[in-house]
Amino acid sequence: MRVLIMCDMEGVSGIVTWDQVGGGKAGYPEGRQLYTAEVNAAVRGAAKAGATQIIVIDGHNAGGDWRYNSLLKDMLDPACEYVAHHTWTDYRLPLEQGVDACLMVGYHARNNTPDGVLSHTISSAQCRNLWFNDELVGEIGVNAALCGHYGCPVLLMTGDVAACREATELLGDGLTTVAVKRGLSKYSAHQIAPQRARQMIEEAANQALQNLNAVPPYVPASPVTITVEFGHYDTMMNYVPREDVELDQPAQKMVSRGDTWLEAWDKVWPW
Repeated sequence: MRVLIMCDMEGVSGIVTWDQVGGGKAGYPEGRQLYTAEVNAAVRGAAKAGATQIIVIDGHNAGGDWRYNSLLKDMLDPACEYVAHHTWTDYRLPLEQGVDACLMVGYHARNNTPDGVLSHTISSAQCRNLWFNDELVGEIGVNAALCGHYGCPVLLMTGDVAACREATELLGDGLTTVAVKRGLSKYSAHQIAPQRARQMIEEAANQALQNLNAVPPYVPASPVTITVEFGHYDTMMNYVPREDVELDQPAQKMVSRGDTWLEAWDKVWPW
């Protein structure tokens, strides 16, 4: 059984501020430790479930040389392999080769979620909203659609209550979730102690992999339309020269279309 673990930082127990997830910030070393420990918990659970290959992909953009490069390598469980510092959603070799399941660890809710800790969609400075066809999504939807394009289901979601709720609404009730905190505001949370959160994630990863058919792969209906609503006019205007997308300047939106989700996505990302 080959398992992919996609991970992000904002949904980790103990993390509630941008300072903890931004490269070079005072709180970043603590955030990296908390982040790596939760990923290790999922690795242990996957190994316990019988995974023969576990590939971890760091999906958190901490900026600069820490872009998709926040995991503490010396702390990583030796049962896994890992990918660092590679553009988000662009490393697809494991999926192309065939992956039985994806586990998503440390995720946050989409932009403007009232109880979502550090909620945003891709970039708070650039993106206000994102739709696949008529479905409003966040980064959870992006990763799930990438996996779904290759027939890989997402079986586990960990993060705050809002992220787990969003993932269940998108992927179905068969999804295993671990809520490690409940957002009180964008920058505060009622949390489960990190050590207990790790135990819960390890147990849930093991349990989720007992049934590889619990959640169908997430595949937006074809043809696929991806709509991006930008937070700033100047960001949208960077796309004026593109011929393969449509721009609605008054609404500050960009629209991409494709026969498949991946075809539409590759026209707009990265922005």
